[in-house]
Amino acid sequence: MKTRHLGSSGLTVSELGFGCMGLSHGYGPATNESEAIALIQKAYDLGITFFDTAEAYGQGANEQLVGKALHSVRDKVVIATKFGFVNGRNTDGLDSRPKRIRQVAENSLRYLQTDYIDLFYQHRVDTNVPVEDVAGTIKDLIAEGKVKYFGMSEAGGQSIRRAHAVQPVAALQSEYSMFWREPEKEIIPLLEELGIGFVPFSPLGKGFLTGNMNANTEFDKTDWRNVMPRFSKENREANQTIVDLVTKIAAEHNATPAQIALAWLLAQKPWIVPIPGTTKMTRLEENIGGVNITLPADALATIAKALDSITLQGERYPAILAGLQGK
Repeated sequence: MKTRHLGSSGLTVSELGFGCMGLSHGYGPATNESEAIALIQKAYDLGITFFDTAEAYGQGANEQLVGKALHSVRDKVVIATKFGFVNGRNTDGLDSRPKRIRQVAENSLRYLQTDYIDLFYQHRVDTNVPVEDVAGTIKDLIAEGKVKYFGMSEAGGQSIRRAHAVQPVAALQSEYSMFWREPEKEIIPLLEELGIGFVPFSPLGKGFLTGNMNANTEFDKTDWRNVMPRFSKENREANQTIVDLVTKIAAEHNATPAQIALAWLLAQKPWIVPIPGTTKMTRLEENIGGVNITLPADALATIAKALDSITLQGERYPAILAGLQGK
């Protein structure tokens, strides 16, 4: 697998990363530990060197899983984790006070079985703490050798500029896919201006763009898509148009819809590195196949025109989480 530079920071990673969240959190029951470790290690064997986790993915459980899986190859991989929630739960509110950032950093170092964090993201902007204080704390942690690079997640343009002025932001992680193109308006041009890499999470539209989901799909009772407006039965039915589009393009390129969705993202900018997640070995191998697909300019233009004609239905998050979107 080829590598990509996340902006001008000097951080180099595999062109596709692996989002580990779903192994412990968010999409139903946690995956059996031995199976999850085998999946992460298989991702590494297939060329992925960029792994994403967070304190909030099971209050350290996901970090411990990643630490066990990658301990033997620690010096050959880039591990990203995140801070920013009260008690490490995204339902308990935000907390990016310097004292809390340091506490989370120490916990993450222990859980990940490492003495440094490659990329430390602020999970969401905390309006009660000046972003300059957050960036300054990370700057100190970098000076102490505990963190290598600073990242932000779902942050808005103003917050990114202010933080970047104190400690250069290496990467922004936010949702971006054919299913959510909002970053194209302001964020992507800003990242290009500042030399910041972009790490799209949910690059497959939380599974919707794989073509394996329809209006009749039933989620596990603990799956958070149950409360996401965009994933209501009615909205899935209304949004089937985009799945039909991706499926049609996939057939034309002898690929799967998931591979086309990832190839499309990779074609947007050379400093974009998607982090699809999965709990299945077959899906992992399928996703990695997306890096071998090059969409020609005429195909990209056709896709862009088609996407512009589609109006997707449903809000991205329920009201209770609306305040966690970028500021």
